[in-house]
Amino acid sequence: MEERGDMNMDAELLAGRFQEHRGQLRAVAYRMLGSLAEAEDAVQEAWLRLGRTDTDEIRNLGGWLTTVVGRVCLDMLRSRTARREQPIDETFVPDPVIRPLTSVDPEQEVLEADSVGLALLIVLETLEPAERLAFVLHDMFAVPFDDIAPIVERSPAATRQLASRARRRVQGATPAADPDLGRQRKVLEAFLAASRGGDFEALVALLHPDVVLRVDSGALVRGAAASKVVRGARTVAEQALTFRQFAESAWLALVNGTVGMVTTPEGRPLSVMAVTVADGRITEMYILADPERLDRLDLTAEEN
Repeated sequence: MEERGDMNMDAELLAGRFQEHRGQLRAVAYRMLGSLAEAEDAVQEAWLRLGRTDTDEIRNLGGWLTTVVGRVCLDMLRSRTARREQPIDETFVPDPVIRPLTSVDPEQEVLEADSVGLALLIVLETLEPAERLAFVLHDMFAVPFDDIAPIVERSPAATRQLASRARRRVQGATPAADPDLGRQRKVLEAFLAASRGGDFEALVALLHPDVVLRVDSGALVRGAAASKVVRGARTVAEQALTFRQFAESAWLALVNGTVGMVTTPEGRPLSVMAVTVADGRITEMYILADPERLDRLDLTAEEN
């Protein structure tokens, strides 16, 4: 009986140590997969693998878990790529992470595990699985190439090249953005007011002439609310006015660490919007309006 008690204590200790690393593991998986549900699955798989491993052989638990999650995510990405008959649709918007706008100090928000912009996640989605892994683990979590190389089954030098190629893609495709939450909020509040007031010219003035709107409504939504990519300030402003009846139920929140908008008519989630703001105007808009995926999101952030 005493031996069993010691084993239970060991299990409890191991569970506690795993919990200490869960936040980082979830952040790694989310950046790798762009899906909150799949990220949780990857973290859970790491826990199961830990339970089947002789922990006496693990010298650095955090590093071991990070590489295990990376390997699980790589397998999931490769499986996803194998199932996909066509390249990812340009309307795709990753799962957003939503938090109350006033609950997090701006400096602390930079440190939040999930604060990675949707624009970056969209670029990461275009990378080959091995490139994405090398970039995420090395550039975002400082995992040495010597530790990443066995996961992608390449030499450290070849793994370094994978990350380098990914880095060039990311730097070339990620839009410039104003990091100041106060200025972001000012632009979003003005956009929301113009939408509610039906002020077309005010909307146009808040949008960059080459603004791009990406709407992901899923495969089943048809008609005006269907998935689409819209370009140009006047065309995007027209889209905003088309759905102006929902502006009254929209409220501001932190969406992946930047100021965004959640629309919940009659308390039902209709859409989540993230934007890129630069020089006082919106340059990119990302709207998730897929009913099935919205139902799985945590929309408990308080309205502001």
